[in-house]
Amino acid sequence: MPRTPMFAPLPEGPLDVVGDVHGELDALLALLARLGYDADGDHPDGRHLVFVGDLCDRGPESPGVIALVQRLVESGRALATLGNHEINLLRGDRKDGNDWYWSEFNARDAKYEPRSHLPPERRDGVIAFLRTLPLALERDDLRVVHAAWDVASIAQLRAADPALSRVEHFRRWDADAEALIAAHGIGEAARIEYQEYRERLVDPSLPVPMLAATAQVDEIRQMANPIRVVTSGIERGAARPFFASGHWRFVERIRWWDEYAEEVPVIVGHYWRQFAHVDRASLGKTEENLFTDLAPTAWHGRHRNVFCIDFSVGGRFLERPLAAGAVPRSRLGALRWPERVLALDTGEMLPTSGA
Repeated sequence: MPRTPMFAPLPEGPLDVVGDVHGELDALLALLARLGYDADGDHPDGRHLVFVGDLCDRGPESPGVIALVQRLVESGRALATLGNHEINLLRGDRKDGNDWYWSEFNARDAKYEPRSHLPPERRDGVIAFLRTLPLALERDDLRVVHAAWDVASIAQLRAADPALSRVEHFRRWDADAEALIAAHGIGEAARIEYQEYRERLVDPSLPVPMLAATAQVDEIRQMANPIRVVTSGIERGAARPFFASGHWRFVERIRWWDEYAEEVPVIVGHYWRQFAHVDRASLGKTEENLFTDLAPTAWHGRHRNVFCIDFSVGGRFLERPLAAGAVPRSRLGALRWPERVLALDTGEMLPTSGA
């Protein structure tokens, strides 16, 4: 069976690059209408939609979002990349927020209910569609990737054996990471740290010290696997432990864009940028906010040529019980290219700055 390339070309002409949707079908439909697309994904100006990944999890309609995006992609009206949440599904990995797919109704995911669950007979179809998606999209004037355009990781992906699937590559690179951990002699030290603190690692009320070996192991596991890097970012040892997504962490995401030296602009999602003020702790995000010194409409990076289009719509499930009918603080956004205009599901059209 032929394999999907790691990279795919962006179409010529104007684009609308949509941020992480996270199962928020109503927000996506509102945004597409605001952008001028009809129900079939056609645009009077011949524009194309591009999705940066993380179509699913947390929101009430992951099956509906994936079905819509699949229809648009298969009709040639849209393209999409894989995000870390899609990679989790491809790997069969139960993660926070993705029980809409498994329907095991575990206590961890209860906070996301009520939501639509995928009928078992549709699971194979969802996986088959996700297997067709590349890890990055590119053309001469633009690059789109879910989390990080890391030059070293991109080179590894370009050199990867096209006969292997994403999951096969993922497993091989993970195995390489474990071999590297063994070569550094830190695996046993990390295991001892885990045994001592394992009950506290999932409890935000019980602080833990910086676990040095655990931090080293976590960094190697992230950075030795280029699929992890491009879909969930560059990570390095944190200055202090922090609690996020259900457990204490010892590595943190970095502002990779400050090290991105190439001239081609990059659009990413993934990083839970805020358009309006949102209490990040309430979203389970207690790590450093990478955008504290940036306006929500600002380009960032060494050359001001990177733009994060994720405006935290993955946390909208928390807003609904608090103020029914109120304008949400989270947003679903799209960046219009080449105009560099930001469109939001709440109706705003705003110029971006700093590029």
